[in-house]
Amino acid sequence: MAFKSLGLHKDILSALQKIGFNEPTAIQKETIPFAISGKDIIASAETGSGKTAAFILPSLHMLATQPGTNIINNAKILVLTPTRELAVQIAKMTAIYAHFLPNIKIATIVGGVSYKIQTKTLSKKVDIIIATPGRLIDQIQNGKLKLDSIQLLILDEADRMLDMGFIDDINHIINCIPKNHQTLFFSATLGRDVERLSAKMLNNPVKISLTNNKHQHNNITQKLMYADNESHKIKILEYILNNSNVDQAIIFTSTKKGADILSNLLFSNGFSSKSLHGDMNQKQRTNTISQLQRGKIKILVATDVAARGIDIENISHAINFDVPMQVDDYIHRIGRTGRAGKKGIALTIAIHNEYHKIKDIEHHIGKQINSETITGLEPKERPVFKKNQKSKTFNNKKNNSIYKKNPKEHISKIDYFKDKENSLKMNHTKHFKFNNTKTNDSSIFKEKDFSKNNNLKSNVKNGKFFKNFVGYKSKTSPKIFKRNINSSNYIKE
Repeated sequence: MAFKSLGLHKDILSALQKIGFNEPTAIQKETIPFAISGKDIIASAETGSGKTAAFILPSLHMLATQPGTNIINNAKILVLTPTRELAVQIAKMTAIYAHFLPNIKIATIVGGVSYKIQTKTLSKKVDIIIATPGRLIDQIQNGKLKLDSIQLLILDEADRMLDMGFIDDINHIINCIPKNHQTLFFSATLGRDVERLSAKMLNNPVKISLTNNKHQHNNITQKLMYADNESHKIKILEYILNNSNVDQAIIFTSTKKGADILSNLLFSNGFSSKSLHGDMNQKQRTNTISQLQRGKIKILVATDVAARGIDIENISHAINFDVPMQVDDYIHRIGRTGRAGKKGIALTIAIHNEYHKIKDIEHHIGKQINSETITGLEPKERPVFKKNQKSKTFNNKKNNSIYKKNPKEHISKIDYFKDKENSLKMNHTKHFKFNNTKTNDSSIFKEKDFSKNNNLKSNVKNGKFFKNFVGYKSKTSPKIFKRNINSSNYIKE
């Protein structure tokens, strides 16, 4: 099937031909005809499946076939995305598809950009607004933007917007749009919250699902390696980067600080790497992504939110240095590789006590992730595997020589991980139960890291506490102290 058979405007077809797009993907075949006919749509498809074109092409068709021209501050199409990077990426692709429709104007309204610049843009003719919910709300409340002419509302990665807490903003935006608008609702996953929101927003929608809710990612090889601690993870990571024919890689960390630390460490070890996270301003983030696209940097160390919307064909590896907290984040992370039909490798490096997270991921994707080891870097501790769990071993003789050359130098580069390792052990201990103590000094429960409190043993009877025993009951210790993971305090239940 060719794009021509989908009924798109001739100028859009010319633009597609110019960039070498001859045949639509599965999601485009299913979505575009219904979107052109004015139907509401709820669609679920894997990342990298071509869903951006699935909603942008019918949007441009609508504008190209409507008589007359638009006026100032009277946009007809609104696209909502969870992150600025994704918004910028969509705007870039929209401009490419609209190459032969020069009168169509696009505005990107996202955080990290001057309000003054955006206000100036909105004061001119705008046909399509691509925005993140928070900044869009700001512009509406400032009186700089009206949405009473919107005819088509598009939500991209709706599941992620809900995860990020944008539900109230989305509801507010919907109330600013005419009730008779058309809605295209795209989500990588269709959980309960997504279905609840879509039921509220959509009118007798066409349902399109190409994921089977198992997210097979058939063109992505998923791998798993276990490590004993953070320094061990670094050794595994460096071996993979040195020996696995990596074209370009995105490495995911759980925190912004972790992204900076890991990127700096890799850079000091000779890798072309940079970090990407939410604390960077828009100019810094745009420049970093641009360098990755142009091949100026080989490795990007990023957080989940910052990496959303990155669409680069040469990403051969997506590596989870930190196991994602949410299963859906795993789906989005590995979707950064294997783009445009290319093969990709998704590697997760986990510590043995994170096995329950791996099990959750495997349950969600509907299959086991093959576990592998590297000769000379095998973990000392490993979880119990199922009988049919596959295992593969790599020869690490070449890599061993790297660390034997100057082991002191290598150790110095990963000393900082020792503190992080201790912190990780504490983070995985959610409940601490103590025997009765005669002391009234409650300061011992305010320490960020118990291991740093020299008075702990003298203050707690028997000089020890029980950790990693969630649900442990003691007749002699009715007090239970629970750590708030997002806080430095321990609070009494």
